[in-house]
Amino acid sequence: MICGVLRCGPGFSWALSGWLGLPVLISALAGEPLEPDRVATMIEALTRLGPEKVNANPKLNEALEKVLEATKGTPQFVELVRDFNVKDQDATLLELAIKNPNNSTGVEATRLILANRNFQLLTTSLAGTNAIKVAEALGNTGENGIVPLLEPMVADMKRDVALRKQAVRALAQAQEGAAALLKLAKEEKLPQDMKLMAGSELNNVRWAKIKTEAAQLLPLPRGQNSGPVPPISELVKMKGDAAKGAVIYRRDTVGCIKCHQVNGEGVDFGPNLSEIGTKLGKDALYEAILDPSAGVSFGYEAWQIELKNGDEAYGLIVSDTADEIAVKTQGGIVARYKKSDIAKREQQKLSIMPAGLQQTMSTQDLADLVEYLSSLKTAGK
Repeated sequence: MICGVLRCGPGFSWALSGWLGLPVLISALAGEPLEPDRVATMIEALTRLGPEKVNANPKLNEALEKVLEATKGTPQFVELVRDFNVKDQDATLLELAIKNPNNSTGVEATRLILANRNFQLLTTSLAGTNAIKVAEALGNTGENGIVPLLEPMVADMKRDVALRKQAVRALAQAQEGAAALLKLAKEEKLPQDMKLMAGSELNNVRWAKIKTEAAQLLPLPRGQNSGPVPPISELVKMKGDAAKGAVIYRRDTVGCIKCHQVNGEGVDFGPNLSEIGTKLGKDALYEAILDPSAGVSFGYEAWQIELKNGDEAYGLIVSDTADEIAVKTQGGIVARYKKSDIAKREQQKLSIMPAGLQQTMSTQDLADLVEYLSSLKTAGK
């Protein structure tokens, strides 16, 4: 009876025998309504069968299509498209990317569109009303394949300035994109209205050669106190203003809020700072800012992942199983990579927190920032 419904061979029916999710799968194939509480059971049934068997069987493909329809707009939808190598869902994936340009679901959806090489869809969307969000999602993939899509926009004065700035931010997240921005600057093809943004982004990248050249070509504005930073022993004696420090902490050029959370505000990437004042004294806070690689917290070691297709990933490994690793990148986005696709991975000696943060503020700003961080303590302490 089962093989009659599924049109499968003896070996295939044996693989299905005893699986409790099979009646749900068969009911869906028979045209019965797919109730929400049955979706998880169907997903598990299809997963147990595996993509090779599902994709080879028209009836099982029909069941997969029903599950895809039932999970549209959810992380499960993206996982199913990825795991079953579905090729006709790029438009729906794009909708997810636009709604979630800076979280793992939207970024993985964007990766799948890039993997399908659907550049026409992406090019069209970059000319539409959601172009900024599409550019943001592309940048968060960190893949070199975004460069041909975004580089032409940087110097295109017909484009909206906000979109062009987002293209700069996105390009700086991929090594080839950062190199392309630097090349534009060298050739004096980088528009004046993009230089501050490009300088801010390139002076914060992890690729030493690009960062060094960017510091010369696109130097950051100097702080109010352009002289050398005083020794830590002198800094701890300075009086800071915690209220002003809270503003500096959230300042875009300083960027603390882009990697840390305080009481639920900010990005969950680096260590949570909600109670940092209880854990570290002012001298340790200054040291962490001035020399972030001196003491990297356990679990926050940076990893460089090189993929066989030439792309790379950089961030914190948050999961490591027999088949895949999950890497949390700057912005708090988690991307998953099959170990079979990885050519090399290497733990980095330098902190994932960029060095030179003090160059973005005056000495007094630095003192105010540390005063604010020092005030973040456990209740009652």
